[in-house]
Amino acid sequence: MRIVFMGTPEFAVAGLRALLQDGQEVAGVFTQPDRPKGRGNKLTPPPVKEEALRHGLPVFQPKTLRSPEALEILRELAPDMIVVAAYGNILPRDVLTLPKYGCINIHASLLPEYRGASPIQTAILDGKKVTGVTTMFMDEGLDTGDMLMKEETPIGENETADELHDRLALIGAHLLLRTIRAAEEGTLQREKQQDSQSSYAPLLTKERSPLCFDKSARQLHDQVRGLSSWPGATAVLCGKKLKIHRTRVVPGCGQPGQVLSLSPLTVACGEGALEILEVQPEGKKRMTAEAFLNGLHGVRMEELTFC
Repeated sequence: MRIVFMGTPEFAVAGLRALLQDGQEVAGVFTQPDRPKGRGNKLTPPPVKEEALRHGLPVFQPKTLRSPEALEILRELAPDMIVVAAYGNILPRDVLTLPKYGCINIHASLLPEYRGASPIQTAILDGKKVTGVTTMFMDEGLDTGDMLMKEETPIGENETADELHDRLALIGAHLLLRTIRAAEEGTLQREKQQDSQSSYAPLLTKERSPLCFDKSARQLHDQVRGLSSWPGATAVLCGKKLKIHRTRVVPGCGQPGQVLSLSPLTVACGEGALEILEVQPEGKKRMTAEAFLNGLHGVRMEELTFC
């Protein structure tokens, strides 16, 4: 099948690789423009562009797909199918109706749950035990098109959003190939989404970062996992702002924010306690909680309270 692939971040790379390994004809790759990155604001290509160039594929980076130029390029490429994975641009009707087999999207949730920008993180933030990937026919709405195939996977108790992201990317790539084969064989079944069962996963911001220790240890643990590695969960100890990278729920009780133990570093919550495993002080590298505490010379446990 002749395919145009549209994707931008690391999540989409697995799908592009799967198409190439499967012998599909990838006629071209659309991705977001290069963006300034790092302290030097150096223009950096998105991961999908780097992968496409490694395979000698033509790459296109229009700011919008609504321009006549972008549509003309797509018509010249004449794809049988357009595959989309975290592309970052809305597909207009002229693009959606162009390929014979339509536009297929890989979405990292069990639709209609968690439509939107942060399905992986939001599933963890909400304390979900199961998530998955859905392939769907795209329409003009936000993740509202007919569902095609799904694959579920459990979320580990201590699994972070980064770790789950990598697993779902591979699951999505596998599911994409199954979807394409079914389309070629004419056996693909469409299922309409029930809007009444839908939920939304909004774009994450740093406003969600601060930990409130009045909440239960389980809620805070999910917040730490769900915000890994961006924007990250944060707390303040001894006047120092810390990014909290890894935690574990443990038994314990005390005033919320009270440090119950230094070895291991354990903090009382509104319900239960949180063992803090890895932190990152502002301006420093990620380190174990033990290494951080070793730098707090002369501070007694009774003087330590998280806020």
